[in-house]
Amino acid sequence: MPIFAPFTFIAPEAVVAAPPAGDFIIATGGTITTDGDYKIHTFTSPGTFTVTQLGDAPYDVFDYLIVAGGGGGSAWAAGGGGAGGLYYVTGATGLAIQGYTITVGTGGAGAPIDGQNGTNGNASTFFGNTIPGGGGGRHVGNNTLGGGSGGGGGYGSGTGGTADAGGAYGNNGGLGGVGGPYYVGGGGGGAGAVGGDARNAGVDGGHGGDGSQISITGTPTYYAGGGGGSGQNGGNGGLGGGGNGSPTFSGTPQSGTDGLGGGGGAGYAPAGDGGDGVVIIRYKYQ
Repeated sequence: MPIFAPFTFIAPEAVVAAPPAGDFIIATGGTITTDGDYKIHTFTSPGTFTVTQLGDAPYDVFDYLIVAGGGGGSAWAAGGGGAGGLYYVTGATGLAIQGYTITVGTGGAGAPIDGQNGTNGNASTFFGNTIPGGGGGRHVGNNTLGGGSGGGGGYGSGTGGTADAGGAYGNNGGLGGVGGPYYVGGGGGGAGAVGGDARNAGVDGGHGGDGSQISITGTPTYYAGGGGGSGQNGGNGGLGGGGNGSPTFSGTPQSGTDGLGGGGGAGYAPAGDGGDGVVIIRYKYQ
């Protein structure tokens, strides 16, 4: 009779299944670039961000930046335009498979002749958010318009324009002033700083407020700087596309930079226009 060796059970090694790879967001629209494993959609004009696939957690999050159009500068002894309002969100969720209409606000017009105010910039919209354009630069003291960031005050001790929504999207404009025979404008507010007051005992225009530095495209960039005011010397525009102001009686005020939402510079007519805004969306795609 055969003799069997005792049976010994050897347990197989435990097999741990790897978790399934999650789906990433897939979308179209705007100008598409990449930054490492991230895809960036940039809209400098109206368009549609169309989502065709949702991401599985943790790949369902996205960042977005909305910048509205900057305000136009005022002409003569006047205030710079306020920067467009800026709204930046990181780690957002809630996308659906659908198209999202995007509005990119255009900049306000600079004053065409001396003694006029600039006009406000226009709003940008995305994902249920409407962000206001920058306030136009002011010529007449205390006749100020609010905006995403306020326009600068002009003509004497004019008060700077007030930022909308309690400063949620920008900052107030600077004060105008009087120095000798000069009536001087303040700088427009920026997303990151208030507009500068008239300088040098009210002789020189205020500087525009700086914008905010954001790296949503992969490159640190300032957005939404205020426009410089006018006086014997013009104020510099704020970082983020703010236009430089010019002397009251000569020179050429600069317009705000398109795609950054900068405010227009004030000064010798015609004053600088506000820069158009931008909407940027970023998410992990691989």
